[in-house]
Amino acid sequence: MFGDISGMMGKLQEAQQKVEETKKRLNTVLIDESIAGGAIKITVTANREVKAITIDESLLEDKEELEDYLIVALNKALKRAGEINEQELAIAAKSGMPNIPGMDMFK
Repeated sequence: MFGDISGMMGKLQEAQQKVEETKKRLNTVLIDESIAGGAIKITVTANREVKAITIDESLLEDKEELEDYLIVALNKALKRAGEINEQELAIAAKSGMPNIPGMDMFK
């Protein structure tokens, strides 16, 4: 019986290591989003860290419009990053999980 528990603990540690490796890799996955015909460009990582924001000078005259565009562009980029992040981490966690009856939450 203890052999099975030891094996499960090893599998859980492997799953945790795969998740941590995936988190590090997601720092290198870049998501680009543009809005207003490319007047605003946002780059974020799959870990939802903003890496770059480029704003065309034509938008600098209307502060309110610029703020609205930034909110929309950031939300779109962060939503895509979150979706990629969740999918990748679920795959990493599932691949290392031991087969425990009733613990199929990653399917």
